[in-house]
Amino acid sequence: MSRRAEAVAAKAAGRYNCAQAVACTYCDYAGIDEKTMENLAAAFGAGMGTGQGTCGAIVGAGIVLGGFHKDRADAMLAMKTLVRTFEACHSTVVCRELKGNGTARPLCACNDCVGDAAEILETLLAESGSPVK
Repeated sequence: MSRRAEAVAAKAAGRYNCAQAVACTYCDYAGIDEKTMENLAAAFGAGMGTGQGTCGAIVGAGIVLGGFHKDRADAMLAMKTLVRTFEACHSTVVCRELKGNGTARPLCACNDCVGDAAEILETLLAESGSPVK
C-alpha cells in the first residue's frame, strides 16, 4: 500500500484527523515517533480554527516538512510550494471552502484532501533527495 493510501485509510477509518493522518504517515521523515506526532497534530483536525482556516492535511504535511528540513528557510519554501500546488488543484486551502460550508458545494472531500496533501508531500520529499519509502 502506498503512503498516500495509508494516510487516506487512517483518516477514513477515523483513526486520525486530517492533520494526524498525513503527519503520522510520514513521521519518520520528520524524525518524530508516531505517538508524539499524533499529539503534535491533534489540534489541527477540521482545519485550523475548527474549519475556519487552513486544511488540516496541509498543516500535517507542513509539520513533516519542518522536521524533515530542520531549516526554517528550506521548510518555508517547501511549504509555499505545497500550498500553491494544493491551491492550484482545489482553488483554496481553506477547510470551510473545501468542505463547501455555507455554499453546499464541496470542492474536495476530506479523504481526498488527505490524499492530495500526501501526494504533494511525497513529491517534495523526493525532490529534496529523500526517497519515499
